[in-house]
Amino acid sequence: MARAERLLSLLQVLRRHKRPVSGARLAEELGISIRTLYRDIASLQAQGADIEGEPGVGYVLRPSFMLPPLMFSQAELEALLLGFRWVEKFADEPVTKAAADAMAKISAVLPDSLKDSLESTALRVGPRLIQDAEVVDLGIARTAIRLQRKLHIRYVDGAGQSSERVIWPFALGYFQQVRILVGWCERKEDFRHFQTDRIQVLLSLEEPYPRHRADLFAQWRATQSDLRGLPDI
Repeated sequence: MARAERLLSLLQVLRRHKRPVSGARLAEELGISIRTLYRDIASLQAQGADIEGEPGVGYVLRPSFMLPPLMFSQAELEALLLGFRWVEKFADEPVTKAAADAMAKISAVLPDSLKDSLESTALRVGPRLIQDAEVVDLGIARTAIRLQRKLHIRYVDGAGQSSERVIWPFALGYFQQVRILVGWCERKEDFRHFQTDRIQVLLSLEEPYPRHRADLFAQWRATQSDLRGLPDI
C-alpha cells in the first residue's frame, strides 16, 4: 500500500471510531506494524489532523478535522460524481444547484490528472422522469425536518379531497417519478406519505414536535416492509 493511500485509510478508520481506539487495534485493522502506525499518526498530526492520544492510551480524530477533497480516491470521486448527477436529475432546483456548487468546489481543487479522469468518467444517470410540479417551497420542509418543527399543510389527495394537516416531518424522499414528504400526522395519529406536488400550502410552525426525528424515522422504517408500496394517505 502506498504511503498516501495508507494515510488516507488511517484517517478513514479513525473517522469511524467516536471513542479512542488503541494503536494495536488500528495497526491490526490497517495491516501495518505498530511502529509504522506511530509514524503515520505523527505525519498526519504534522499536516494538521486533530488526532489526540498517545501510545498505551488510544487515539481519536476530533470532528473539527475535515477530510479535504484532494484526499478522495478515484473510486470515491466517481461515486460522488454519480451521486451528484442523480441529484441534478431528480431533486428540486435548490438542491440541484447545491449539488452543482459542491461538485464545482471539489473539481476546483483536484489535480489535473484526477480532474480529467473525473470529467470523462463513463458513469451516467438515466433520463429525468419527474417534472417540477410543486407550488410550495420544499426548502421549508427541509428546514423543518432539520429543526424538528411541526408543519401545517393543506393537502389534496388522489381523489381530489382537500384537508388541513399538522405533521411532524422527518424525511423527504426523492424518487424517479415522485417526491414524498414523510411525517407523523396529528389528524390520523399515524405515519403518512404526502406527494409534494399535491401540497397546496406549506407553513412552518414554531412549535417543535415532541419526539426526536431519529426515533420517528426508526419507528417508521420498522413499519415499511416494502418502500415501493407506499400506504394510502
